[in-house]
Amino acid sequence: MSASGADVAVPDGLVVDHVEDPADPRLGDYTDLTDVALRRRREPAEGLYMAESSTVLERALRVGHRPRSVLLAPRWLPEVLPLLAAHDVGRRPGEAPVPVHVAEEPALRAITGFHLHRGALAAMQRPVLPPLAEVLEGARRVAVLEDVVDHTNVGAVFRSAAALGVDAVLVTPRCADPLYRRSVRVSMGTVFQVPWTRLDPWPGGLDLLRDLGFTVAALALSDDSVSLDDLAADPPERLALVLGTEGDGLSRAAVAGSDVVVRIPMAGGVDSLNVAAAGAVAFWALRAR
Repeated sequence: MSASGADVAVPDGLVVDHVEDPADPRLGDYTDLTDVALRRRREPAEGLYMAESSTVLERALRVGHRPRSVLLAPRWLPEVLPLLAAHDVGRRPGEAPVPVHVAEEPALRAITGFHLHRGALAAMQRPVLPPLAEVLEGARRVAVLEDVVDHTNVGAVFRSAAALGVDAVLVTPRCADPLYRRSVRVSMGTVFQVPWTRLDPWPGGLDLLRDLGFTVAALALSDDSVSLDDLAADPPERLALVLGTEGDGLSRAAVAGSDVVVRIPMAGGVDSLNVAAAGAVAFWALRAR
């Protein structure tokens, strides 16, 4: 296949099929992608997540995640097929051939509900979350997200965590799914490289962090808070920084359960930053040296 569909060799382990009907049952993983509430329930229950763009797909494959199938426009075949082949997709022992569904742009929009312009969309097998002790083994800097519900913010926090030396991210039971499509896309796939798991129970899980040798710092405004500059001047060896939900910030229980409350010094009459921006500032200031 050419860039429009001819003369591209199909590697072993992959099966390319052209689809025209948006109701084709083979495309079930890709339907209702714009229904956030539905996908938030459906994807964990069905053991999948969506990787959007060839860049994100490559990062997922690099850490060993495996696709159930791939959906793309014909012009992306010359880029995506070699990428899949380079990671032995469909060729590992016991692995069935992986279907690569190809559809024209109008059909792609009808299937997914949006314009797919980032190269590819892959339905990935969702990995099992590791236990807390495994995620935190050897970690010195950890971010804890309490009930952050906006997927864009979750993805942005992961991207900052990866860039600024955070060793792991923990999310509370009601926090948005880091593997939701928008979170993965905003993180540029860094959600795959930063170890993470859910911290449950909450806020009782703060005691688990202390048992593992972490000082727990709540990023919040309070009368007894210390400046980020002061904490950064003499940081603890192992530090867990707790960030709160959009709007309301950290819960009283999370603040009460922390060892120290820290604030970012502000100017210009501004009292706080977006959770992702605040996290990036704190990650840089408190990075392990």
